Amino acid sequence: MTIETDDEGLIRLQKLLAQSGVASRRKCEELMLDGLVTVDGEVVTRLGTKVDPRVAVIRVDGRRLPPVSPHVYLVLNKPLGVVSTMSDPEGRRNLGDLVADRPERLFHVGRLDTDTSGLILLTNDGDFAHRMAHPSFEVDKTYVAEVDGQVSRETLQELRDGVTLDDGPVTVRSVKVVEKGAGGATGRTIVELVIHEGRNRIVRRLLQHVGHPVRRLTRTKIGPVELRGLRGGELRDLTREELGALLDRAQL
Repeated sequence: MTIETDDEGLIRLQKLLAQSGVASRRKCEELMLDGLVTVDGEVVTRLGTKVDPRVAVIRVDGRRLPPVSPHVYLVLNKPLGVVSTMSDPEGRRNLGDLVADRPERLFHVGRLDTDTSGLILLTNDGDFAHRMAHPSFEVDKTYVAEVDGQVSRETLQELRDGVTLDDGPVTVRSVKVVEKGAGGATGRTIVELVIHEGRNRIVRRLLQHVGHPVRRLTRTKIGPVELRGLRGGELRDLTREELGALLDRAQL
């Protein structure tokens, strides 16, 4: 997106909002006059107020408007068998192969096991990548797992209460059964669980610990970001709302 600024790098606030796709220019002016637009924490109602779109922290009705920057923020649906690195000395298929046509030097945010599919974020913003992967920011990650056996209510409660693995306790934000298959105790169950942990193979180890080895595992969501119908190997840009929410979470 190209934003036209003056010689000092500034732009009228309502023009920036309109060019960013918030609403029409007239509607953006109404939002300002209604006191719904803040810049760096201050309500701005004066039409014509100029801002620096690269650094101003702008919110519309409480929602963060991402700054104008040269960075890209992408969602990729990683297929099974793809290594979560941008290159691989062993020649295995990796994330870099899937974005080989992109001109940017991209980083992956966190990782997924080779035998796990689903959502992974890619960006050329190193600070964002580092913060989003850091456990202190506690970004929720949602997984859907197909596991052996029938998962009981008692097991779900055990997971909710917290499980301690060899490398420490794991907090499960939520867990539920999505689907139960036939076959009694020898059948299978599909469960959805939300955690913010990023430790190695944490979901597989967690479910193995409670007696339900994972057959298939997919990450479907990170914070507010969802796969939203992306096929394996496809990618898209984060939406304005998704990026704004993640920048807030990363305190950027």
